Amino acid sequence: MTHYALYLSQTQFFISLAFMLLFMALELGLSWVLFYFRLRTFGKAHNAWMGAYRFWVRIFALAFIVSFAAAMPVLIQFGSLWPGLMEVMGEVAGPLLAAAMLSLFIFKSCFLGLMLFGQRRLSSFMHTVVVLMVALGVSLTVLCLVTLLAWMHVPTGVELLDGRYLLLDWHEVLGNPALPWYAGLFFTSSFTVVAGFLVGVVTIQTFRRPVTESERLALKTGCVVAVLALCAQLALVLNSPYFPVDIPQPSQLLEKKTVPTNQQAIEFVEDDLDALTEAGDLPAEPLSLDEALDEAVPVLIVATWSYRFAMVCGALLLALCVWSLFRLARFGFDPHSLSHRTRQALALAPGAAWVLLLSGSAFVLLGTTPYVIGDQILFAEVMGKHGVWALSVGALLLSAVYVLCFYGFYRMVRHVVRFGVVPVARHRGRA
Repeated sequence: MTHYALYLSQTQFFISLAFMLLFMALELGLSWVLFYFRLRTFGKAHNAWMGAYRFWVRIFALAFIVSFAAAMPVLIQFGSLWPGLMEVMGEVAGPLLAAAMLSLFIFKSCFLGLMLFGQRRLSSFMHTVVVLMVALGVSLTVLCLVTLLAWMHVPTGVELLDGRYLLLDWHEVLGNPALPWYAGLFFTSSFTVVAGFLVGVVTIQTFRRPVTESERLALKTGCVVAVLALCAQLALVLNSPYFPVDIPQPSQLLEKKTVPTNQQAIEFVEDDLDALTEAGDLPAEPLSLDEALDEAVPVLIVATWSYRFAMVCGALLLALCVWSLFRLARFGFDPHSLSHRTRQALALAPGAAWVLLLSGSAFVLLGTTPYVIGDQILFAEVMGKHGVWALSVGALLLSAVYVLCFYGFYRMVRHVVRFGVVPVARHRGRA
């Protein structure tokens, strides 16, 4: 039953991590788009760009609150589902997680309040600087987490001694050769998510009423950002030596004819069998290569199909955005110039961008199975001693909570999309 507990632990952790990534990506991309909107308010179309900023800053606030709340279960599960993980990599993970939380609280305490509630009290220039600081704070938080992920896949600057990583050089950790690829992939994914929201929300508004100049500018920004971000993602995917695994055929995986990158399965049998046997996680009799791969193959199949689904979804979304961009450019970016079916397709852009993010995340996060750190530390070595039923109930309850949170976010965004920015009258002398 060990492999069932392992599958459930991975599933439960990925559900929590995926929910956090959805809103973290939206928060990261929107922070820089809002900074762009704020810069454009210094030009001639001040009112139009300010209207776009005032509308989307509300969605940014919602995304920030949800992503901040979703990070708490991930941190808790980091210690409950994988209690041995921090013992193994604590010298590296501890400072990076502390830096991520510190940067989050600093920008939240110092700048977010001014950005959301201090616009009337600050000059336009100072408020733009505050928006920039918020974007930099969010980016620094995400960069710390991505650095940890890149190090876990390509550990550098450390030495494995007695089952623990000893830190040798922070410069090598921070200068991880895989970091630019992972950072570029997540940042471009976040801009894809934001572009999908910009395009989708404005398109949905066309079914209710004629769009305003602010909404046209948001649509134009979304189309351009979507094309650039998707092209950058495609270039990163097709020209990277840091794939978690090769992309074999699922039938080959099932027949045990293909072994993961770096001969993981062979090392799993030859190097780690003795340690797992002493820990009681595997039976004492020797295992064949086929038996050792049984635990890794189902997860690798999920990673393989996630990669393929992400490629197809990204290609379709890119084709739709490119065609819409050329079409809209001919008619002054008036979304009403598009056909009804095209607008219906564009209305699904936010969901398609989130699906693309989830598919790519599943490939990156699950593709290293059966290893959690490089090709040395196994998932089975650091997982907690939890029963299958407890993990199953926990996964179901977490899924139910996340569905309710997602529905609440959808309802609030739907309200903003329907009614827009409602000005609040300020009556002095009244309570």
